[in-house]
Amino acid sequence: MGTILEVQDLVKDFGGLRAVNRCSFAVQQGMITGLIGPNGAGKTTVFNLITGFYRPDSGRIIFNEEEITGLPPHRVFHKKVCRTFQIPREFGEMTVLENLMLVPPGQLGERLWGPLFLPWQVRRQETAIWDKALEILEFVELAELKNEYAQTLSGGQKKLLELARTMMADPQLVLLDEPGAGVNPTLMKRLVGSIKQLCEDKGVTFFLIEHDMNL
Repeated sequence: MGTILEVQDLVKDFGGLRAVNRCSFAVQQGMITGLIGPNGAGKTTVFNLITGFYRPDSGRIIFNEEEITGLPPHRVFHKKVCRTFQIPREFGEMTVLENLMLVPPGQLGERLWGPLFLPWQVRRQETAIWDKALEILEFVELAELKNEYAQTLSGGQKKLLELARTMMADPQLVLLDEPGAGVNPTLMKRLVGSIKQLCEDKGVTFFLIEHDMNL
């Protein structure tokens, strides 16, 4: 398989501090690749640059042979690039299932005229999203918690929820920022198994930051 992501001479300064200094690398499609470095080396900054949360001062970011340098996060997301964060960013006052159903963009029910003029299409789309969300929750073994508020989940369960949310977008590339942080050994095994299976069976490419080399 070829290269899915290429970073060329990426530079990012914050005031007088250079956080990323001419960083270059390539990520192969269909693989699990790690970004390794000490704390403060700029790993999360690189993720933020790739996913559009920061704009680089110079350098290029190529995804699927298309330049995405400087694109805003929502446009990077539409290119099928998803990410998770060191600290999970779930919608705590919504259920686990609702957190997944929010993900797919362009839902007819989000538009004012959708429920008014296309009620059957809205219902059919919502049913399809519901079914897909339940299937993914079964995959990550969170289906029994589908009606629980996301804020009640443990740290490890929230990491699984974040992974599940990325899967709702049918991503080609997923960036995982310390997915094992705060996860107990039992949930870690489930998380690792899910990542490996998605890579092997679905062809999803994973690019991760992780200090636990066992992961």
